[in-house]
Amino acid sequence: MNGDAFKAGIFLYLALFLAWASADETAADRSVVDLPIAQLRQEIDSGRLTSERLTQEFLARIEAIDRNGPRLQSIIATNPDALRQARELDKERQQGKSRGPLHGIPVLLKDNIESADPLPTTAGSLALINNVTGRDAPIVANLRAAGAVILGKTNLSEWANYRSDHSISGWSAVGGLTKNPHVLDRSACGSSAGSAVAVAAALASAAVGTETDGSITCPAAMNGVVAIKPTHGLLSGERIVPIAHSQDTAGPMARSVTGVAAMLTAMVGEKPMCLSAECKRINYVAVLDAATLAGKRIGVWRFAPGRWPQIDPVYERALAQLRAAGATLVEVAVPDSGGVNAGEGLVLKTEFKADLNAYLASTPAAVKVRSLADLIAFNRRDSRETVLFAQEIFERSSAAAGLDDEAYRDALADSRRLAGEEGITRVLRENRLDLVVAPTAGPAWRIDLVNGDQFPGSFSTLPAVSGYPHVTVPMGVLHQLPLGISFIGAPWSESQLLAAAYVFEQRSHARPIPSFIASIDTTDIRIEPQAVIRK
Repeated sequence: MNGDAFKAGIFLYLALFLAWASADETAADRSVVDLPIAQLRQEIDSGRLTSERLTQEFLARIEAIDRNGPRLQSIIATNPDALRQARELDKERQQGKSRGPLHGIPVLLKDNIESADPLPTTAGSLALINNVTGRDAPIVANLRAAGAVILGKTNLSEWANYRSDHSISGWSAVGGLTKNPHVLDRSACGSSAGSAVAVAAALASAAVGTETDGSITCPAAMNGVVAIKPTHGLLSGERIVPIAHSQDTAGPMARSVTGVAAMLTAMVGEKPMCLSAECKRINYVAVLDAATLAGKRIGVWRFAPGRWPQIDPVYERALAQLRAAGATLVEVAVPDSGGVNAGEGLVLKTEFKADLNAYLASTPAAVKVRSLADLIAFNRRDSRETVLFAQEIFERSSAAAGLDDEAYRDALADSRRLAGEEGITRVLRENRLDLVVAPTAGPAWRIDLVNGDQFPGSFSTLPAVSGYPHVTVPMGVLHQLPLGISFIGAPWSESQLLAAAYVFEQRSHARPIPSFIASIDTTDIRIEPQAVIRK
């Protein structure tokens, strides 16, 4: 496709979305960009589609939808080398070479993950606007080796939502505020907001997010896509802007379980970097061929009674589909997370200071902040950083003790034990369960720039602190807002969780397609007044 055709594609998308506030998308509008990764590979392998054309389609759609139209603001920057990469991969295919299931597939990276492309890794902060490292994070190198095209960087909650207790999910000083593509005045959650929104809106085939506690699973659920937070240590965390090394992990998002499985297989790479004997290279896509829930025992977690009665019918329908697939469901209590939460707070602020200082020291000389103290001072000087919320978490972390502090070490050991062995593992063992399910979170809240986030609660903390895997899949909608169902299991049980999620997905077909509704809240509702009774 030449430059004139590319411009024509942009104008076509702009025309399609001129009336985005009132019109739903049709399947034709989304065309090739919404095809699952496996089908895209079939189209490419058959010669009906090239990686270059697919990449151009995504770039045109980003221009029309992310930067114009509904202006989702999910992408901080597109990669100027993306089309070159796509052309080179097309040439390899013409020569009979194939790197695997991702050969020629465009993917996005959360902008706290380094890539060797001519793009900065900002974590959403103006302080890192010159952080062009010229190096790939190991997971990005693995994606390239598997044939992925690096399409660009996605917006995020600045510093992965670890700057203020009153932060706005999906907002960064670099990228602005990411919008939920289903209902535009509702939160996209965070911190991997841009990755989830871009996948939901078909701006890329897949994306990579990161999670410390809920930052992959929450945005995936609230934007209606599939994602996995893998077992801590399965994926390398090197060259990713950190929060806490004991919990941080990257993870893939896609519009199907198969897509997530393909991404995870590629991100692990040919030689897994994890040290556990249970950590092995697995083709997670191949695992899905034999997926079944027959004979599986699944624990059922629920929100406290009355917490979210609106989502109960959606969750009950999902549970019925699991039963129909052959699973035995067992109602089990959610472990008490009080001690986990307390320990996690101390662990995060202690590790953040040490880990961020180490990361900043490794950045190019053009980055002038070399420590957390420098960063705090930068934010005080630049009002654009603190226009919506402050940096009290930074300040608390700056005052924290070091990694050799006894209180920190005790908190780390205690919180891991309570969340893992005495939490998820105990529930699985005592009830003879293969895994547990839960609503991933409540529905997306209305964006409030004055009061900040009103997080509806989730089940992310136990798997996050323990380091156990956590998969989320769309299970339905509530007033146009996507809801997800979580599959949580023992360490290194990614295959089992993805298989269960796949069976559910094939039965439920619950993934919603965004329609870019301006708002579901209206002041135009009229309720007829009751007659006044006079005595």
